[in-house]
Amino acid sequence: MKRKRDKKTVPLGKALRLSFRVLRLWYKRYPGMVLSRVATTVWWSLTPYVGIYLSALVVDELAGARDPDRLKTLVLLTLFAAAAVSLGSALLGRWRGIQNGGLWFEMRNMLNDKFLEMDYVDTESTETASLYTNIWNHINGSSWGLSRALDAMESMLSAVLLFFGGVSLTVSLFASRVPDGAGAYKALDHPLTALFVIAALLALTCLSPMLGNRSGRYWAEHANDHKFGNRLFGFFCQFGFKKENAEDIRIYRQWNFCKKYSTAKDGIFYSKGVFAKLARGPMGAYSAASAAVSVAFTGAVYLFVCLKAWAGAFGLGAVTQYVASVSRMAQSVGKLVGALGDLRNNAPFLELNFAFLDIPNKMYQGSLTVEKRQDRKYEVEFRDVSFRYPGSKTYALRHVSIKFEIGKRLAVVGQNGSGKTTFIKLLCRLYDPTEGVILLNGIDIRKYNYAEYMQIFSIVFQDFKLFAMKLGENVAVKTAYDDERVKDCLEKAGFGERLAELPDGLETFLYKKLSEKGVDISGGEAQKIAIARALCKDSPFIILDEPTAALDPLAEAEIYAKFNDIAGDKTAIYISHRLSSCKFCDEILVFDEGRVVQQGTHAALEADVGGKYHELWHAQAQYYTE
Repeated sequence: MKRKRDKKTVPLGKALRLSFRVLRLWYKRYPGMVLSRVATTVWWSLTPYVGIYLSALVVDELAGARDPDRLKTLVLLTLFAAAAVSLGSALLGRWRGIQNGGLWFEMRNMLNDKFLEMDYVDTESTETASLYTNIWNHINGSSWGLSRALDAMESMLSAVLLFFGGVSLTVSLFASRVPDGAGAYKALDHPLTALFVIAALLALTCLSPMLGNRSGRYWAEHANDHKFGNRLFGFFCQFGFKKENAEDIRIYRQWNFCKKYSTAKDGIFYSKGVFAKLARGPMGAYSAASAAVSVAFTGAVYLFVCLKAWAGAFGLGAVTQYVASVSRMAQSVGKLVGALGDLRNNAPFLELNFAFLDIPNKMYQGSLTVEKRQDRKYEVEFRDVSFRYPGSKTYALRHVSIKFEIGKRLAVVGQNGSGKTTFIKLLCRLYDPTEGVILLNGIDIRKYNYAEYMQIFSIVFQDFKLFAMKLGENVAVKTAYDDERVKDCLEKAGFGERLAELPDGLETFLYKKLSEKGVDISGGEAQKIAIARALCKDSPFIILDEPTAALDPLAEAEIYAKFNDIAGDKTAIYISHRLSSCKFCDEILVFDEGRVVQQGTHAALEADVGGKYHELWHAQAQYYTE
């Protein structure tokens, strides 16, 4: 499949601004990581010049006066300096390793924290999901993005330090004069010769990394190909390892189907793929030219330094010093050009990252404290509430006006798509109404502190999630918890007998992803654990949003009836498209096409033969009447 080629080029100034912003972002969250990189870069960039300088002095002494005392002093000083550099490098390297060991996880935390902080409406957005997926595809593909910017900025710092260190030991190369009796070699002292040599060295120095950058740019320009190839590899090459695929793989012999994508020669990473063609073509040519220019530079340095030494401008030790220093200085210029090129190649991917990180929170967070009433007396009112999902022209709810108090049992029923779950999302303030207002004790819920308001609700969603962690942690949603309280909630939820059978009690891992001793649980057991989790939160409102939809109506009615007994003085709201859970409720709301079409008790609504509830009840009666 032909993939779109990314040809976007970002100006260097903008690339630098984006990269410095990344550096500030990393420093704000993980200062130790940044400081350890800076310290080790400074140390590793400058300390080699100490050895170069001292080695040159030793060679000069050996080639000159050969004073034993001076030689002894220089050798000891060189050994001591080498030991100090090695020790410092080891200590700094260990610090750096510790601080940067979790870089990938810290980057994931940075992006995931943004997901948790953004408005819920944005987390459900397909644009947000696509942006987040693209970011991680590029990170996993070629490390484009946040971590690459950090590496490039480190390379820039190293290059600058290497350059100035090299300059300090190279200035005397051009200041050293050839003796008057050197004949034609005297031309090496001419200012024009020096300018020509410097210009030639700079040209060769810059040309090599520029060619290397042009080669590397093909990776950035074909990042979409790389991303797509990784997606194919990740899916088809790991298809057979997923337990949930095992039956279909064997029944339909699906491994044959996967071979096309995992072994085809024209695949993106294979011998006839796009990157192989580029390597045999322009990308390989630029890379080879870069290496050739680098070798030419080394030859030019040796030629100039050796000619001056041959003419008598300086001794053998200085040759060692100048060749090493000029080579490192050239390396620094090349490294700087390469780093700047990498910053430009990486800039479009940083724009993706910041497009995600800069998603604004538009939801008003509120400031009022939610009253913590001992009697749990709260009154909730929907006053002419209508709602449209973002990007939709159709109302999911229209003119809903209801009022209910704490301690009541409220059923919300209706066919699929009638607006039941939308009603709950608005009540919990996952969304704000498009029109109308929702009140808690007479106050607009938008005025309450958002985090505090969320704490008054415990919900068991239809697609609830349990984690491959310990049972107690799943229920308490924390690592340190009250064992007795968690056990009590599990027993109330009907999980007591199963708990007694578990080998490690509350310390038992669910599933086997993190522990071989983990236990697999059935769907019904998972529902009981989810209910126990809702009870453990001990919020005044507890909501069951069709968590038993996969069960038959009688099993669902049994769970709801048991839950009604353990809800206590909480307001319990039951959402279902089936009516088996409604008979014991104090009040029933009947939704149809986004409106509350009926409200009342089971007996009153069932008696209304022309109402929607009567129609639904008798349509489903065969499943749950005795």
